[in-house]
Amino acid sequence: MGAKMVEFSGWDMPVEYPASIGCGIVNEHMAVRKSVGIFDVSHMGDIRLAGPGALAAVQHISMNDASKLAIGQAQYSALLYPQGTFVDDVIVHRLGEQEYLLVINAGTREKDFNWVRDNTNHFDCQVEHLSDDFTQIAIQGPRGVDVLQKLTDADLSKVKFYWVTRGKLCGLDNILMGRTGYTAEDGFEIYIPSHEATSAMVWYAILEAGKEFGVIPCGLGARNTLRLEGKLPLYGHEISDTINVWEAGLDRFCKMDKPEFVGRDALEKARGEGLKRTLVGLQMVDRGIARDGYKVLDSSGREIGYVTSGSPAPFLKKNIALAYVPPEQAAVGNTVQVEVRGQGVKAEVVPTPFYKRPKKV
Repeated sequence: MGAKMVEFSGWDMPVEYPASIGCGIVNEHMAVRKSVGIFDVSHMGDIRLAGPGALAAVQHISMNDASKLAIGQAQYSALLYPQGTFVDDVIVHRLGEQEYLLVINAGTREKDFNWVRDNTNHFDCQVEHLSDDFTQIAIQGPRGVDVLQKLTDADLSKVKFYWVTRGKLCGLDNILMGRTGYTAEDGFEIYIPSHEATSAMVWYAILEAGKEFGVIPCGLGARNTLRLEGKLPLYGHEISDTINVWEAGLDRFCKMDKPEFVGRDALEKARGEGLKRTLVGLQMVDRGIARDGYKVLDSSGREIGYVTSGSPAPFLKKNIALAYVPPEQAAVGNTVQVEVRGQGVKAEVVPTPFYKRPKKV
């Protein structure tokens, strides 16, 4: 398709598809917000834990409470180091009575698998690295369900957000389909056997089925701007091995009432000590785009923090960013400066997420 490619975590990935087929970052972003776009996210990793000790293992290595999951349900969670900082954020799926699937990030696949294997070896469960077994395709946007429904015998109307189902898809049996995504929209992620011809057949079938809704293929650029509008964290930016759960503002996914999990003791201690920095949303007031790594300054020009992710937001038509600043600078309405090419550009702390998808009427 002549897509603009970039190396990403060892994969050749499209940043954007060409404008000649109606794509480009802005068009791709807007297609997902208004109708539907599809992403090849096969670079994501998959780890399966199965056996009598699978739940205990998942509980030990993840901060959310997997004991609350029904079969077919998923939850956002994270794997933590003993110091309460991030190995990675994950989606935990409960696929069966004693079977769980962790979906992990591309850039941390090997590290994550090794960490999971090493930290679950005293539990009675198998740990398998399935990352290369699947082509993962994300069908995202308000019409995503309509596109996928044309290709499957599963009743997708019965699948709630953060639940999964299995069904026949494009003639393939028992395909896993999860109502999850990384775009702040409704949508599905599907798992196809990673046979090249089969994967291509499904990809083109989705494009064909989505024609009436204006579906277009989307790349990493739109994936980044969509997740930024929704304040969805990216490893190495909002979360990392030097940032803890409280700083990242992910408290609601961290279940401290669980008796034990890796990182819990350090988080208990850090909670008592209070925050030294916190993640906030910024909207540029003056002209200028905040980019990842730019310095954040107070009104007197003193450096107080840094931008983790920043870009123009195509749907909101504003320049936005996420940044770490001291708690005393984090109040909504507070003004700071972002250093853009040596100049302080005025920005305001605003509520996050920047974008919330409209409730279905």
